[in-house]
Amino acid sequence: MSEDDKPGGKPAIKAKAKIPNAKNIRSPEFTPHGISAGRGSGLNRPSAPSALTAKQARKRRILMIAGLVVVAVAISGGVVWWVNRPGPEIEVTGKFASEPKVDIPTDLAPEGKRKATVPIRGTGPKIASGDTLYVQYAFYQWSKDKDEEDSSKKSTSKQLGSSYKQEAQGQPTRPLVVGKSGIKGFDQGMVGQTAGSRVVLQIPPSQGFGKDGAQLGLSGSDWVVFVVDVQAVVPKSPAPQGTKKELNDKTLPKVEDQGPGKAPKVTIPKGEDAPKKLQVKTLVEGTGPALAKGDEAVVNYQGKLWDSGKEFDSSWGQNGAPAKFPIGTGGTVPGFDKGLTGAKIGSRMLLILPPSEGYGKKGSPPDIKADSTLVFVVDIIAKIQK
Repeated sequence: MSEDDKPGGKPAIKAKAKIPNAKNIRSPEFTPHGISAGRGSGLNRPSAPSALTAKQARKRRILMIAGLVVVAVAISGGVVWWVNRPGPEIEVTGKFASEPKVDIPTDLAPEGKRKATVPIRGTGPKIASGDTLYVQYAFYQWSKDKDEEDSSKKSTSKQLGSSYKQEAQGQPTRPLVVGKSGIKGFDQGMVGQTAGSRVVLQIPPSQGFGKDGAQLGLSGSDWVVFVVDVQAVVPKSPAPQGTKKELNDKTLPKVEDQGPGKAPKVTIPKGEDAPKKLQVKTLVEGTGPALAKGDEAVVNYQGKLWDSGKEFDSSWGQNGAPAKFPIGTGGTVPGFDKGLTGAKIGSRMLLILPPSEGYGKKGSPPDIKADSTLVFVVDIIAKIQK
């Protein structure tokens, strides 16, 4: 046994260490296990355990990422829209066949080529060159603004005419033949449009009124804007469209077709007394809708006197264009009104009017004498759309 291990031997030397006072310990120098210093709080607090499961935490991360993606897409979409946002354009509102409200923005300058837009698109027949149009329209002068001080104002405009106002004042408008209107931009812009449509045409000076524009106050650099409601389209050579009906009554006039666009040949039977009552015969039954009271029909017609066979009126020959008649409202002689009410568009009708259904005892000088019996052949071509 060593001396040190014996009882009563030299005591073991103890290590000396200077232990700092707890009051002098600063947090950076002393961070006990399991405790982290709270930033900004001045206190050292244990971290709180998460209340989310791993699945919930993952879901929250996905939602956060999705939210960031949505925000990014919205921002990029907004930038794209702003860069590609539509510019100012002519705005036309209002009901078809009624006076439209037309707004031509002053920050929209007339430039480029002829333009056609269709705010109301009809489902009727397509327009071809040579067709006759029954339309309502308004047209406007559209000029580049000359005020250089106001850069935001690029154009000026004003209305030059309106058939809507003429009709309201009892001045009916004449039908227009496509290709013969005298306005190149109008004729070309209407080809291919359909009946029942509202068409807006922006027409450059080179396709406008030409030399006649000066009478309207147009300069050589002015554009014209047309707003056109197409109420009916009549083909260049209209003909009955439907099923032919045989008429073998020898006491009635014989009607022979002469081809599209031509008046039929009507032969009054010789030696036969005129009917005492109204006669309405369908020679061709059309496939279109029936005419009703209040409609306006577009027709070709021929009128002859029973006694002499003389023609006293014809849209095929004397007038050279289809006519427009109101139906069932007393706007024509009684027999004409009665004979066409209920007839279908596309039909050819034979009407025989005794004096009481025609011009009666007064007649219609100089061609129609008193107590004359009238013979009409009528092709129902179209109906005015309202």
